[in-house]
Amino acid sequence: MRKPLSTALFLLAGLLAAPQLQARSQVVEADRIVAVVGSDAITFSELQARLQSALAQLQRQGTPLPPQEVLERQMLERMIIDRAQLQAAAELGLRVDDQQLEQTIARIAANNKLTLAQFKAALQKDGIPYARFREEIRDEITISRLRDREVDSRLVISDAEIDNFLTQAGTSGKLEEYQVAHILMRAPESASPEQLQKLKTKAEGVLKRIRNGENFAELAAAYSDAPDALQGGNLGWRTLDRMPGMFAEAAAKLQPDGVSELLRSPNGFHIVKLVAKRGGDKADGGVRQTRARHILIRVSEVVSEADARRRLEDLRERLKHGEDFAELARLYSQDGSAAKGGELGWVNPGDTVPEFERGMDALQEGEVSPVIQSPFGFHIIKVEERRTQDMSQEKQRLAARQALRERKMDEAYQDWLRQLRDKTYVEYRLEEQ
Repeated sequence: MRKPLSTALFLLAGLLAAPQLQARSQVVEADRIVAVVGSDAITFSELQARLQSALAQLQRQGTPLPPQEVLERQMLERMIIDRAQLQAAAELGLRVDDQQLEQTIARIAANNKLTLAQFKAALQKDGIPYARFREEIRDEITISRLRDREVDSRLVISDAEIDNFLTQAGTSGKLEEYQVAHILMRAPESASPEQLQKLKTKAEGVLKRIRNGENFAELAAAYSDAPDALQGGNLGWRTLDRMPGMFAEAAAKLQPDGVSELLRSPNGFHIVKLVAKRGGDKADGGVRQTRARHILIRVSEVVSEADARRRLEDLRERLKHGEDFAELARLYSQDGSAAKGGELGWVNPGDTVPEFERGMDALQEGEVSPVIQSPFGFHIIKVEERRTQDMSQEKQRLAARQALRERKMDEAYQDWLRQLRDKTYVEYRLEEQ
């Protein structure tokens, strides 16, 4: 249960602060298909609904709006990528049940300091149908789980990589954080030299416009193929060791507001901007460790989310009546730790996926968690004991492992998306009248 990079969920919640915008035209026309993706279709009305949301988000962020026809083409491509991922998730049996969905929406409302009723009213005021918002959040969660399963959870960081990282990075000095934004022009998996040259020319044109003073965030929203395009390509604050190597090398050479040359990777062409930079000291002190057990029930074609949850609720009832956690783990857990009674040993921060870690951290010693969902299935967790260890060497290795994972995750996800997009059947009909 290694920790995946937290994905940028719930961007739609930001629409609450934005006024409703008209998308493209107020002319009412018969709905039509604008793209076929595998066995699915994207309609003109669906595209316009997503475009309206995107425009509202860009305005809320204060990003200058790209030409609407440019944003429309970009939005269609993002919808194609989303549909391809949702189809892949369906094939794997990944589903988000209504209970999990309602809990997530309740958290979104709470994060906006609203009750659920107030949240629904705010959506209605902004012209966003609650049913549509609900299904878009379901899709966001599904795609996040797909990434966790297909990309993040499969990354392996070897001890040799950690040793090499620590040798190169050293162990002293200050940590500087960099706020970086980027634009990605994604290249097909088997692009021809002509296709690559055409894409490079397009990327060079965007870079020239940036150097001539056009707004980077606006151009990212209009042209970037990265999932964070509507956030102006902003990756947030990161230390260099937590960026893809190419980005780190470029950012280290830039001053704030500086823009890199055109960068080439297997995924396509990149433009990197250093937005800002700040310094910070390395943290000292002990590491809080937890010795825990768990029971895992996996979701599959024959075990639904509701079935998995019900099985664990039944086991929790048996625990309340005095049955032994370790014995139930040996009998029922579908994790490799079952033979050891679900024993995970001493767990450091960052060793497990965020959902599991949050559930574990909320427990007192000897306490058993409610049923918790993670990308691996459903769990119940028991905390046996806790301790704080002064482990400077172990801390360095843990930090190195996390940094290497974060560095690899973005690159691995982009590579996986490119392969998925290339093998998905797509037929464009946007220009048809």
